[in-house]
Amino acid sequence: MHLMTVTPVPLMALKESLLRKNKMKKVVFIILALYVRFDIHAQLTFSSDTNILKRTFVYKTVGTTQIHADFYHANDYASSPAIIWIHGGALMFGSRADIPLEQLKLYLKAGYSVLSIDYRLAPETKLPEIIKDVTDGIEWTRNTGHDLLKIDTAHIFVVGQSGGAYLALMTGYLMPNPPKGIISFYGYGTILEDWYNKPDSFACTKTPVTKESANKLIGDSTITEAPVRDRLDLYIYSRQKGIWPQLVTGHDPKKEAKWFNKYSPLKNIHSNYPPVLLIHGDKDLDVPFKESLSLDKKLTEKKVRHRFIRMKNYGHLFDIFEGGLSNPDVNKTFTDVIMFLNSCKKPYLRVKH
Repeated sequence: MHLMTVTPVPLMALKESLLRKNKMKKVVFIILALYVRFDIHAQLTFSSDTNILKRTFVYKTVGTTQIHADFYHANDYASSPAIIWIHGGALMFGSRADIPLEQLKLYLKAGYSVLSIDYRLAPETKLPEIIKDVTDGIEWTRNTGHDLLKIDTAHIFVVGQSGGAYLALMTGYLMPNPPKGIISFYGYGTILEDWYNKPDSFACTKTPVTKESANKLIGDSTITEAPVRDRLDLYIYSRQKGIWPQLVTGHDPKKEAKWFNKYSPLKNIHSNYPPVLLIHGDKDLDVPFKESLSLDKKLTEKKVRHRFIRMKNYGHLFDIFEGGLSNPDVNKTFTDVIMFLNSCKKPYLRVKH
């Protein structure tokens, strides 16, 4: 694998870069917020005495497609545990650059390095290859981590949001040597339920997206990142028609239900599954809260060390669109995230449920 760039990023320069991006993304955030019914008032805070060091790698090449990862660390990070951050976007849009800066800063301040990864996106690439990208990214981190990244390869965690959380949860059983712990922000344990396979009532309140319009958003070549503004209508169309699983997998869940078993964390959680932290808003209109309820039940049944945080009266993407870490509820949740990560480094410390 090739090192692409080595870039020390002073925090103020990173702030200016993000602010420039925010001007372009403002309309995108507004569109997305309208879809998930959020008020946009997230604010980022910056510390002038902190540097974030960033290096970009190609962790995998498929044909002519390079799949990138951004490695963030502090100056004194040697032998730090590492978080692999997996972006959301219904597996159809998003990129490694989507990691919220204030969350990144929190992880770094707590002593963790962070690797934010891209993966090939659907429907151009199907689910088996997508999850293979994620597991390959974890293996690449483990194999290169000691010499190249200078991290503690015995303590690699995964954090995912929404579709990224779904991918993160699958690493717990698809890998012979899974991550040390998994954090799922509003993730899901199956894609066979009606919420993904029948027209979604909330999506149907939006302007109907035609098949022709949706098909225009699907490219002829492999992509590893895409702005939400370019693909949101494709996702809305898939939810309005109840065909998201078919678009993402290329299989029909009504006719080939058994094929989906391998890609259902809910069906594959076992007693040796790694520790899990589930976080979900009970007013989520995109990914049903019951998905995390079902995962909590299964983890309890299998006696897997875990914790379930219910964000009362919060919806999807609450950590982004509900004030960020300036919101006391969100701040408390991220305090719990750090406590959970730290507890996973102590094998005999049990997490209270």
